[in-house]
Amino acid sequence: MNFDRKELSNTQLLELYKKLLKPRLIEEKMLILLRQGKVSKWFSGIGQEAISIGITAALDKDEYILPMHRNLGVFTARDIPLHKLFSQWQGKKSGFTKGRDRSFHFGTQKYKIIGMISHLGPQMGVADGIALANKLKKNGKVTAVFTGEGATSEGDFHEALNIASVWDLPVLFVIENNGYGLSTPTNEQYRCENLADKGKGYGMESHIIDGNNILEVYNKIAELKVSMIDDPRPVLLEFKTFRMRGHEEASGTKYVPQELMDEWAVKDPVSNYKDYLLQVGVLFEPMDAEIKAGIKAEIDENWAITQAEPDFTATLEEEMNDVYQPYTFEEFKPDSATENIRFIDAISTSLRQSMERHPNLVIMGQDVAEYGGAFKITDGFVEKFGKDRVRNTPICESAVVSAANGLSINGYKAVVEMQFADFVSSGFNPIVNLLAKQHYRWNEKADVVVRMPCGGGTQAGPFHSQTNESWFTKTPGLKVVYPAFPYDAKGLLNTAINDPNPVLFFEHKQLYRSVHQDVPANYYTIPFGRAALIKEGTEVTVISFGAGVHWALDTLNKNATISADLIDLRSLQPLDTETIIASVKKTGKCIILQEDTLFGGMASDISALLMENCFKYLDAPVKRVGSLESPIPFVKTLEDQYLPKARFEKELLSLMEY
Repeated sequence: MNFDRKELSNTQLLELYKKLLKPRLIEEKMLILLRQGKVSKWFSGIGQEAISIGITAALDKDEYILPMHRNLGVFTARDIPLHKLFSQWQGKKSGFTKGRDRSFHFGTQKYKIIGMISHLGPQMGVADGIALANKLKKNGKVTAVFTGEGATSEGDFHEALNIASVWDLPVLFVIENNGYGLSTPTNEQYRCENLADKGKGYGMESHIIDGNNILEVYNKIAELKVSMIDDPRPVLLEFKTFRMRGHEEASGTKYVPQELMDEWAVKDPVSNYKDYLLQVGVLFEPMDAEIKAGIKAEIDENWAITQAEPDFTATLEEEMNDVYQPYTFEEFKPDSATENIRFIDAISTSLRQSMERHPNLVIMGQDVAEYGGAFKITDGFVEKFGKDRVRNTPICESAVVSAANGLSINGYKAVVEMQFADFVSSGFNPIVNLLAKQHYRWNEKADVVVRMPCGGGTQAGPFHSQTNESWFTKTPGLKVVYPAFPYDAKGLLNTAINDPNPVLFFEHKQLYRSVHQDVPANYYTIPFGRAALIKEGTEVTVISFGAGVHWALDTLNKNATISADLIDLRSLQPLDTETIIASVKKTGKCIILQEDTLFGGMASDISALLMENCFKYLDAPVKRVGSLESPIPFVKTLEDQYLPKARFEKELLSLMEY
C-alpha cells in the first residue's frame, strides 16, 4: 500500500493513527462483550475504518456528517464521550435515544451527526436539505453522507443525487463499496464496472478512492473541501474496501470465498498505516504500546460508567411527551377588516404572509416557482421571494420530503407541495419514518408542512382524487389538519407553519374556487385540536371535515326540521374529543361523514371513541357514512355513486327515525 503524506506534519500523521486505532480497539472490546452476552448485537466496521476517520478528520467540526451503522469512526473522531456511545448501544437512559432506538440510529446536533434509519436511502435526501441550508446561508460548509453499495440500488439514491446535481449542492456522497449487501455480492446488485460511473448520468464529478488508505482518503477529502467552498457542487465518491466480518455478527461470513478474505486481510487499514508510520520514523513500538494502553484504559473506564448506570424505569408521561416537539400555540388575533376571498386565496395569502414572517421558510414542489403550482397558489411568489426560497423540484417526492427534513435540521422551515395528495405515496417512507419519528427518537424537530391538494368530485380518476388522511392519522408524531372554509384554512396553515412538528395539511381541491368567505386580511392563527361548531341543535350530532362539512350543510338546510349540532373537526390529529363527546352526550345520536372509504377511517375511530365514552347517553347506534370500498372512478356517474354525499341524507333520515 502506497502512502503519500503530502504536506502533513508528523503530529498530523500520528493524530490520524490514534483516530484510526480507537474504533478498532472499541470493536475488539465489543466483540469480546458480545461473546460474553453483555452486548446484544454488533455491526462491525473492521476493515473500513479509514473511510470514516479520513472524512471526519478532513471536515470541520461544525460540518454535518450522516453516517451508517459501520461508521463508528465518525462518532469517535467527533470526540463523543465513549460512555455516551456505550449507553446508547446498551439502551440506557443517558443514551442519545433514551433506549428508543438501537446502535447508531440517532442524531446529535452537538456533534453535527445525523444518524440513519434502517431504510438507508432517505438520509441522502436529508443531506441535500442540510446542504441547501448551508448554501442559502452562504457559509461555505460541506455535508458528507454515507451509504453502502447496496443502497445505491434504491430510488432514494437516484433522487438525492439528481436533486443535488440540479441544485449544485455541496454534498459528498460517500459510497462504501465493501463487496456485499449482507450476503449479496456486487455482481448481483449492479452491472456498471464502478459505482462512481453513475456520476456521469447526473453530470456529477466522481472519484474512486482506496478506502483502506487513510492518507488517500484524508488528502482527497481535504482537497475537495477547499474546492467546494469556491465551487459548491456535489461529488460522488466510491471507496473500494471490504467488510471483514458479517453483516452483523450472527450472520457470519461463510458466503465469502476464503481467498477473498485473505486478499483483503493484507490490506488492513490499521496495520498497514502503522507499518508505514514505523517505517518513516513517526511511530515507535513503545509509543504504539503506550497509545494502545491509553485507548484501552479509556474504553474500560467509560464502559464501567455505562455499566454503573441503572436500567431505567419506563415513564408513560415522558414517553408520550416526547412524541412531539413541545410547542406553545402562538396566538395572533384576526382584525375586523376582512376581504371576501376563495379557499384557494386563503391558502395563498397564508403562504405569502408566512414567507414574510419567516425569512427561513422555503417552499418546494413541482412547478411551484414561475408557473405558480398546479393550482396557481404560489403564482407571483418567485418575483416577491426569489427562487432560492420558492423552488421547483424534480419529480421525486421521497427525496424532496427528506430534503425538507434536512432543511429543518439545519435551521430552516419547509413547506412541501404535493401536486396532488395521491402522489404522496411516492414520499411515504420519509414522512412516516423520518418526520414522524425523529423527535421521539432523538429529540430533533421536523419543522415541515406537507400540503395535500386532495379529494373527489372533479372526475379526475383514481390517481388525482383520493382523500388519504387516514394513511397518516394513525402514525404517531404527525399532525393532520383538514379545513373546510377559507377562514380556517388561512389560520390553520399559519399555525402549521409556526409549529415545529410535521403537519399534513389537506386542502380539498373542489373547495378551492367554489367556497368564498369573509376572511381577516391580517396574519392570524387558529389552534389545532379545536373543532368548530357550525350549527347547533338538540336531536343529533353530525361530524365531518373537508368537503363533507359542505355536503352535511346542504343536507341539513334541505331538511330544516332536523335540529343538529354540526361539528367541523378541522384538525384530525390532534382531535377535539371534548367537543365531540359533549355534543353526543347532549343529543344522544351521532352520524359521522367522511369522504374516504369507510373501513379504517376517521369515522371508525370516532365511533369507537363514542361507544367507549358515551354508550349510556346514546339513543341509537352511531352511524358512519363514507365512500364505497373501491378505488375512486373517473366517469361522473360512477364517481357520484362512489362518493357518500347522496347516501348521507338517507342514513341521516334513517337515524332520525330510530
